[in-house]
Amino acid sequence: MAIETPAPAATRPAPARRPRNRGGVDGSAGERTLNVFSHGFLVVWAVLVAVPLLWALMTAFKSDREIFSSPWSLPTEWHVENFVRAWTTANIGRYFLNSAIVVCAAVVLVMLLGAMVAYVLARYEFPGRNVIYYTFVAGMTFPIFLALVPLFFVVQNVGMLGTYHGLILVYTAYALPFTVFFLTSFFKTLPGALVEAAMLDGCSHAGAFFRIMLPLARPGMISVGILNFLGLWNQFLLPLVLMPDNDRYVLSQGLAVLAANQGYRSDWSALFAGLVIALLPVIAVYVVFQRRIQEGLNVGALK
Repeated sequence: MAIETPAPAATRPAPARRPRNRGGVDGSAGERTLNVFSHGFLVVWAVLVAVPLLWALMTAFKSDREIFSSPWSLPTEWHVENFVRAWTTANIGRYFLNSAIVVCAAVVLVMLLGAMVAYVLARYEFPGRNVIYYTFVAGMTFPIFLALVPLFFVVQNVGMLGTYHGLILVYTAYALPFTVFFLTSFFKTLPGALVEAAMLDGCSHAGAFFRIMLPLARPGMISVGILNFLGLWNQFLLPLVLMPDNDRYVLSQGLAVLAANQGYRSDWSALFAGLVIALLPVIAVYVVFQRRIQEGLNVGALK
């Protein structure tokens, strides 16, 4: 009589062992440590940036004696007349108006020209396209110090030295390489099917650009426009060379002259008030459009 042996039970596979972290710290702990260090660095950086701004704002309301006697305390009396004296007596108001005229006109012109060049480089294939693009990229690396002397003689020979339109054109040429570099990558992320559909409906190339692509590129345009505004507003070397007339000094030149005169007049409260006046447009533009800047940078980085 044959004896049947029971079939062996199906063996379950052994559970796979998770590899151990050789450093003795799991991934979540490592991520938490990295977040702590990154947030700590951001907090330290925010303090380093915010403390000088707050100190300058607080000092602008003090008297000259109080600036040196108690530099870190709040003003015992808020002297609003410091701003009035800086605006009128120190001619900060005139310098502010000159900067507003030159910078706003230059930003509008560079955004228009830069967007047109970037759109063509991003959407059209033609011989020499890469050469033109990398020429603009190389312009970003060219130090402005090397161009000051020949630029002075060029502007002087064409009769634009010490004029608004001369400085506007130089500002435009100065900011154009970065604008083209930024917007070329941004235009490549936009859908080209909309342009093709518009062309089939009889739209011209200029109409497709101004009616379709330019509105779609609004986040990138706002971002690069704000960056150009901040850079040109703080520009000092170019107006120092190209604006020798005192009546047409921009704000950076006016603040330098005001700081140099304080060694003789000792009107430090007006100097700090002028600094705050110069900082207000920059801070206001960034606070209002900070989300637009982040959106434009994120969308432009997708490519």
